[in-house]
Amino acid sequence: MQTEVYKLEVAGVTRELPIIQIAEDLKIASFVILGDVEIVEAASVQLAKKLANVDILVTAEAKGIPLVYELAKKLHMKHYVVARKSVKPYMDNPLINEVVSITTQKNSYYA
Repeated sequence: MQTEVYKLEVAGVTRELPIIQIAEDLKIASFVILGDVEIVEAASVQLAKKLANVDILVTAEAKGIPLVYELAKKLHMKHYVVARKSVKPYMDNPLINEVVSITTQKNSYYA
């Protein structure tokens, strides 16, 4: 049986993403940037050209961290923000927002 795929091109880098059924009436093209150094590097170069005057970068934990890290380096930024899936004991006065994830189908609290 042939796997259904979605062809994606990002900054000149092409990937074939598997189509994954995550609910009875919902399929997504599964794109995981973690571990893909080539696409992170290429995308961060292109994004840096468009985001030259930003104050802060924010990413969701954990899949966006490699891209935001590389982008922050290219923009010569000293910090970026990671939205966490839960409040950690070391957090002082975190901002909290409840969301429903399309992949886990559960409520999550981001801090």
